[in-house]
Amino acid sequence: MSERILIVGGGTAGSVLANNLSDRLASEIDAGEVEVTLVNDTEDHVYKPTWLYVPFGEKTPADARRPLSDLIDRRVDLEIDRVTAVDTDAKRVSLENKTEELAYDHLVLAMGTSVSPEETPGLAEGGHHFYNPEGATALREELASFTEGHLVLSVIGVPHMCPVAPLEFVLIADDWFRERGLRDDVEITYTYPIGRAHGIESVAEWSGPLMEDRDINVETFFNPEEVDPDEGVLHTVEGRSLEYDTLVAIPPHEGSDLVREAGLGEDGWVDVDPHTLEATNAEDVYALGDVADLPTSKAGSAAHYAAGALAKRLASVARGEQPTTRYDGKTVCFIESGRDEGTYISFDYDEEPVPKEPSRLLHWSKLGYNQSYWLTARGVL
Repeated sequence: MSERILIVGGGTAGSVLANNLSDRLASEIDAGEVEVTLVNDTEDHVYKPTWLYVPFGEKTPADARRPLSDLIDRRVDLEIDRVTAVDTDAKRVSLENKTEELAYDHLVLAMGTSVSPEETPGLAEGGHHFYNPEGATALREELASFTEGHLVLSVIGVPHMCPVAPLEFVLIADDWFRERGLRDDVEITYTYPIGRAHGIESVAEWSGPLMEDRDINVETFFNPEEVDPDEGVLHTVEGRSLEYDTLVAIPPHEGSDLVREAGLGEDGWVDVDPHTLEATNAEDVYALGDVADLPTSKAGSAAHYAAGALAKRLASVARGEQPTTRYDGKTVCFIESGRDEGTYISFDYDEEPVPKEPSRLLHWSKLGYNQSYWLTARGVL
């Protein structure tokens, strides 16, 4: 009988893993000894970092999409459907549109995460975000007519996708308003829930002086509990208030009900071993990307590197070998420091990141990677 590897989720983690496995196990798949199946609930693969540029008119939501069928290797069985339940005892998953369940020998959950602004009273009505195409498009319309007033970026949901994106947004916005001759009429405030401007200390130390130079206000220990959309006011658990004309929030992010119902993580994130990526509450189950509860960033590069490590482990398991590859938490994040300069950080579980000196070269390196990302999804890079 074939070894059946089932991957749920066709984002960065799932796509890179599927293509990597199809390459490593090509001969076994062709011989019928291994089957790799990828299940995704839409026909498209989405590159989420694109959404940061949509509010400033530099990208459109369509730029973030490619058909999964164009990205996934022909050796992978692609199933467009939604997984509605996971039975880790029977090693089966249920699908929304099929009565027949899918059996597996090895299951990888890579469904990502989604935003849940309704968790904060008034936020859905009174705020904007750029964490899905609808939100980024609405924010684009808002900013296009915003010529004066107070723009507030408030980090509410932690952890969240792409941890440096909130900083990037205010730094890009600063340049964007300056280029339009509006910066003197636009006040920008950035808020963060802990006592510094970012969860990564070195990033906070790098960004603090930069935002001071750019005249961007920074409010720390700022935890909004309610938004008053009629008055345009943020109210915090600390008893503070902040008025705004346009609010851009990093909304709460939610885990997966699928994970909770399967007993794989009470908060909706899969409890995993940080090095082997194996679920702690079930055998032959793994998790990658944002849905995995890992001590690293919910970033595409972390998903990419983790998928590469897991591909090596699963290839060994499928061949009956002892897996030895371990994921070390490697993550690389480009950071826009404006519209024409950028930096980057590289770190893992043991190494602390140190932002490099911003430069135009690093900015264009990020833009270049955004264009070549589709080769990453195909497993080429």
